[in-house]
This record gives sequence, structure tokens and C-alpha cells, in this order.
Amino acid sequence: MPEIDPEPTCEIEDGGGTVRVRLNGRWTATHASAVEKNMADLVAQAEGGRVILDLSSVSRLDTLGAWVLDRTRHELGDKGLSADFTGARDEHRILLDEVAYRGFQTSQPQKPGTIVDFLADIGRSVVGVGKDFAQGTSFFGEIVSALVKVALNPPRFRVPAVTHQLEQIAYRGAPIIALISFLVGAIVAQQGIFQLQKFGAIAFVVDLIGILVLRELGVLLTSIMVAGRSGSAFTAEIGSMKMREEIDALRVMGLDPVEVLIVPRILALLIGLPLLTFISNISALLGGAVVTMTYGGISLDIFLVRLQQAIAFSTFMVGMIKAPFMALIIGLIASLEGMAVQGSAESLGRQVTSSVVKAIFMVIVVDGIFAMFFAAIRY
Repeated sequence: MPEIDPEPTCEIEDGGGTVRVRLNGRWTATHASAVEKNMADLVAQAEGGRVILDLSSVSRLDTLGAWVLDRTRHELGDKGLSADFTGARDEHRILLDEVAYRGFQTSQPQKPGTIVDFLADIGRSVVGVGKDFAQGTSFFGEIVSALVKVALNPPRFRVPAVTHQLEQIAYRGAPIIALISFLVGAIVAQQGIFQLQKFGAIAFVVDLIGILVLRELGVLLTSIMVAGRSGSAFTAEIGSMKMREEIDALRVMGLDPVEVLIVPRILALLIGLPLLTFISNISALLGGAVVTMTYGGISLDIFLVRLQQAIAFSTFMVGMIKAPFMALIIGLIASLEGMAVQGSAESLGRQVTSSVVKAIFMVIVVDGIFAMFFAAIRY
């Protein structure tokens, strides 16, 4: 009765300058120790100019067996022997080609950092920033092109998609934006009162809150929150679609992914972020009013009169003008990072993190640029 699971064996025949090795049995992970022993004995005993490994009698071969056989061929080559396979079935030949043994390379000890390495890292970072700027500019052009196509052909405008994204960004984001802004406005008012009372100028805390919130704090808080909440969601959604090849499927169906996926999100951000900025302004002013009544002894009537005297319509418009630009930057970065996701969960997490960090950084940079611009024109 034949053996059900024969162990691997090899028969070595020396033919005068050519060593023929006939392999038998199952060369699989189940018999890993026997596979290793047979090949180690072969490497130790083989002499001559050529070794032929005959696989015609191998009943089964798996990845481990193929890897050990291919490794042995390389080890024989290192001894100056020419080793080749013969008699392998098609499936075994494919497996041997796939394993493609490579020796393990010893890692070089890492040298301590030097000023040259530091400067090289800075250079690579600068090059990376330049590449990101070029990709962002190109991607912005694609978005503008898609917007023009939609404007020229209104039936292509996806109202349900824009409405859905607007609900996710503005309607569901309003409570957290209002709460955070209320608390920040209250904190700014409290600290302002504690510092200004040293000079007997508590009334000026209303000016401080009004100007700071309407010009800078409201839009900045809202943009950072939207970048962390909606921007990360955009990147994750688009990135997961990229991983599942749904974006490629859209292209196969003749649809433009930018028009279908990104334009509705950008439009929803352009509408939703100014609305959230207005809510943030009102909430922060309300928080400041509550604290000034509690700690500063300033009644609500006096607060409102003082606020009306401290601010102008231009003060309100400074923050509102920034909002669409912040929305465009957040949407552009989030979509671009989502499209850059590769086929792994690690890549998705990396791009989501990069999206949030880059968006927040650019929001702060753009806010500083606007601050210098409005100061220069005295607006």
C-alpha cells in the first residue's frame, strides 16, 4: 500500500562532472525539517561543475519547498556549481519563478546625524512642498474645469449630492461649532477682564471680544474644526473608494470622478463654512457677554451698546471674506490627499493624517496673509 504522505527524499547520482539529484515525495511545509536537511546535505556533498535537480517525481510542492529549492540553487552557485531544475510540472515551474529567492541583506549601522543630513532633510522637505504645490495647482485646475462643465450644462449639477454634503458639513457640524465658539469666547472674555481690571478698563473687554472674534477668532476656529471634522471625512471617503477601485469604475463608466465626487463637496464647503462662521461669531459673542455680565458687572444692554460702538460692518466682513477661501483650501487638500491613497489601510491612515495637518497649517497661513493684507489696506 503506497505511503499516504511520503516525506521528501533526494537521490544523488554522480555522473562524472554532472551531479543529478532526483527529488521524491512532498516538498511542503508539513515536512519542513526534512526539506531543510536534504538540501543542506546536498550543498555539503555536491562537487563538480554542474548539478541538475530533477523534479519529475515531486508529488507536491508548496511555497516553502519552492523557496528552499531556489535558495539551494543559489547556494550551489556560490560554491561555483551550475545548478538547474528539470522535469518540473507547469504549476511547480510557476511557483519556482514566483518565489525568486533573494538573500537577506544585513542592515548597515545607522550613522549619527550630521549637519549634512539635517540640511538634506530640509532640502527634501522643500522639494516635497514644491511638488505638493504643483499637484495642488494642477488639481485646482481640474476642479475649475469640472465646475465650468457643470455651469455650461446645468442638468449635470448633482443637487442631492450637494445637499447631502451640506447637511453633513453645516447642519450636523453646527452644534459642536457653536459650543466650542461659546466656550472660547467666554475664556477670552474672562482673561481679558482679569488683565484689564488692573488698569480700570474693564469696559474695553467688549471691544476686545468683538474685534477679535469677528475678524480672526470666529473664522479661524470654524476652519480648524471643519478641517478636522469634514476634511478628514472627505479624505477617508475618497481614499476608501480609491482602495476599492470605485474611482476607476467611475472612469470606466465614462464619468469624471472630479465632477461626481469632488465638486459637490467643494460647493458644500463654500456654502457651509461661511454659515458656520456666522454661527461661530454669534456663539463666541454670546459666551463673551455671559462672562462679562458674570465677572465684569457689565449688563447686556451696555454690552450691546459698547459692541455697536466698537465694531463696524467692515469688522464683520473681514472674517466672512476669509471663509470661502478657507473652504476652498480645506476641500482642495482633503480631496487631493484622498486621491493619493494607495491600496492599504496604512496608506489611508497616513493620508488622512496628512490631510488634517496640511489643511490646518494652510488655514493658519492664509489667515496670516489676510491679516497682513487687510492691515496694509487699513480695512
